[in-house]
Amino acid sequence: MTRRVVVTGGAGFLGSHLCEELLRRGDAVVALDNFCTGSAGNVEHLRHDPSFELREADVSLPFTVDGPVDAVLHFASPASPVDYLRMPIETLTVGSHGTLHALELAREKGARLVLASTSEVYGDPEVHPQPETYWGNVNPVGPRGVYDEAKRYAEALTLAYRQAHGVDTGIVRIFNTFGPRMRPDDGRAIPNFVRQALAGEPVTVSGDGSQTRSICYVDDLVEGVLRMLDASHPGPINIGNPYELSMRELAEWIVRIAESDSPITFIERPVDDPTVRQPDTLLAQRVLGWSPRVGIEDALKWTVGWFRDQANGAPPLSAAATERILNG
Repeated sequence: MTRRVVVTGGAGFLGSHLCEELLRRGDAVVALDNFCTGSAGNVEHLRHDPSFELREADVSLPFTVDGPVDAVLHFASPASPVDYLRMPIETLTVGSHGTLHALELAREKGARLVLASTSEVYGDPEVHPQPETYWGNVNPVGPRGVYDEAKRYAEALTLAYRQAHGVDTGIVRIFNTFGPRMRPDDGRAIPNFVRQALAGEPVTVSGDGSQTRSICYVDDLVEGVLRMLDASHPGPINIGNPYELSMRELAEWIVRIAESDSPITFIERPVDDPTVRQPDTLLAQRVLGWSPRVGIEDALKWTVGWFRDQANGAPPLSAAATERILNG
């Protein structure tokens, strides 16, 4: 039976890939986005599908969706440091009010809701790798606190709705994800490194580059999220690739894949930048039968290729094109 799924942040990097895969699986999709970080261009290729609808909406304000809703994927939020440091109030508001409104929709419709939380709830971890049972080491008043605490609050609110109102909810904690449709200026390491390498500019690595991340290709992430949607587990469940590498290694890898002569240079490390990051994915394996399958080198090659094509391709969509997509 065809489901009708609401995806908040549906025109964003992750949201657009979720919309695409849901449609491929035969579901109907209503994508909601206010385009503060998302782009209608991310879902332009879906606009002729009669099962897809894109609506301009700020979920931080009360909203509803007419007709049946079987599932809600709450993915609306700035997610990169550049964005949430530029929009701190908006980030906190979508994590609080936006989550409340998404949960109210799920409650009204009797739908399952999956919340996109983040590995940032672990802060600069003192336990490595990070299992879901770890409470984290977060600085609530640091510059990253607006994002970390928004997600921590969203998790608590989601669990409260499950316990107090019986809403069918699940929480996924997403670790560093990459792939096509990332904005080249979004401030995260991989798009930064790729953009710089393709332009022949110095590739700027924070600190001495010894800090680590575990990076996951977007197709694997989408598969994990949709398995969580189809499950009944409340979470939280880590979704990420345990393959851990240093930022210097990642930069060197991207320079090589891009066949670039860019030198690697080092810049000041941001405040509260985590030293290590690696998911413990045993729970996802046991409950969801999920493990990442895409090799990191192949995924980086595809991602570099996509960025190269974009750099050589058409300009971003105009406001008129966005309006045309929204109005069908």
